[in-house]
Parts: sequence; C-alpha cells; structure tokens
Amino acid sequence: MLKLHWSPKSPYVRKVMVCAHELGLTDQIENIRSVAAMLKPNPALMQDNPLSKIPTLLLDDGSTLMDSAVICEYLNERAGGSLFPAGGPAKWQALRWHALGNGLLDALILWRNEREREQALPALLEAFEHKTRATLALLDKEAAAIAAAPLTIGSVTLACALGYLDYRFESLGWRAQAPALATWFDSWRQRPSFVATEPVEG
Repeated sequence: MLKLHWSPKSPYVRKVMVCAHELGLTDQIENIRSVAAMLKPNPALMQDNPLSKIPTLLLDDGSTLMDSAVICEYLNERAGGSLFPAGGPAKWQALRWHALGNGLLDALILWRNEREREQALPALLEAFEHKTRATLALLDKEAAAIAAAPLTIGSVTLACALGYLDYRFESLGWRAQAPALATWFDSWRQRPSFVATEPVEG
C-alpha cells in the first residue's frame, strides 16, 4: 500500500490525487493527513521528507518520492497510463502546460503568503498579480488547443491551478479576463476526479 502525505487544501496534492483517480489507483493509496506550514516544519513529515513539504509518497519498499510532478509520473508508470506522452510534440506540449500550471501555482502561493503578512509589500503583490494575469492571457489564447488535446499532466496541472484561483483568489475575477479558458475549465471541472478532490476546510 502506498502512503501519501496529504492535505485537503494543497493544490499540489490535488494534482497527485486527480492523477490517481484518473489512473484508477486511489484504492492503492493511504492518505496521511500532514500539515506543511512554511514557518512550522513538521517533525513527523520530515522523517520522510526533510524539506517538510507535501505531497510526499512512501512506496511499498519504504523509499520515498517528493514533488508532485515526480509522484504523478511514478503513478502514471505504475498504472501504465498515458498522462505523460512518450515523445514528440505531444510530450513537449504536455510538459509545457505542466510547467505553466505549476509556475502559476508557485506564484499564487507566494502571493497568498505575502498578502497575509502584516506589512505586505505592495510592489510584490503587484508583481504576482501581473504574472498571474499574463499567464492567464497566454492560456486563454491557447484554450482551444488545450480543449482539443488529450488528457495529460499538462491539463491536470492547469485545471488544479485554476481551481486554486477559484479557492483562494475569488476576488480576482479571472474568468472575465480569460473567457475561453474559463469555458474549458468549467467543462473540465465536472470530471469525477476533480469533483472528488475539491478542497475542503478543516
């Protein structure tokens, strides 16, 4: 049985769990509720990942895998899936969208951390918003291609990033800026894997 250090609100954990659902592996994974706060390293989590970050996956042989992309690729190989195209243009497009989605998530989490500081830096908040809107503008231009492409780690990651926008940045109103992307996402978010991994408080 695989064991996953997990939180119901982490978009990186959500990416792993969406992949697990899509690959039919959820019955092979035991979720371990783990808190990974930036300012409070978790001693229990650090026994498996010295960086005190989630997701962290414990394999059957006792070894561990860190980072959502690595874990997703492991699950895909374990299931003989197709979330990571083997080669050619499809591979690079999937990895490109994955990088955009992951980079957007990185920026959003740093943005959220900064805005919750007692004395947030306005210039930093502005920079994070500028990067977010620029990424949304690019993805909106590519929405038709995203919709036409098969399900890959790229589309999974983009969906999780947009889901995090809805969850933590509702006031941004991103759909008005990226209507084509919003249409794709509103269709994608009906997938059972995405519904089952909706973030919850507590």
